[in-house]
Amino acid sequence: QVQLVESGGGLVQAGGSLRLSCAASGRIFSNYAMGWFRQAPGQEREGVSCISRYGGNTYYTDSVKGRFTISRDNAKSTVYLQMNSLKPEDTAVYYCARGSSCVGYVSRISSFTSWGQGTQVTVSS
Repeated sequence: QVQLVESGGGLVQAGGSLRLSCAASGRIFSNYAMGWFRQAPGQEREGVSCISRYGGNTYYTDSVKGRFTISRDNAKSTVYLQMNSLKPEDTAVYYCARGSSCVGYVSRISSFTSWGQGTQVTVSS
């Protein structure tokens, strides 16, 4: 049974930064690609970023390219999302989840499993 626990969310002013962490327990962390997702009130969950099993490939949705950076430390079974130049539209609950690959992190979110409980990110204008 894989458990994912997100942390690092909070309230920040526009232009500020936050670093989210997602710690995993259970199965071998490096067996899986890891994705970050977010859901704003009244909106569907969307894929934000994904990183391949050993970190060689990273992917970002257009709205966060150049501002967010995903990374992972397989020795610590943790994936990170560094978020810079935050905007009010980045306000959402952020979740991490695992997948067999990054294919579908935007279009087939249901292919990702073992979702964490989420961490709230609020960006004030």
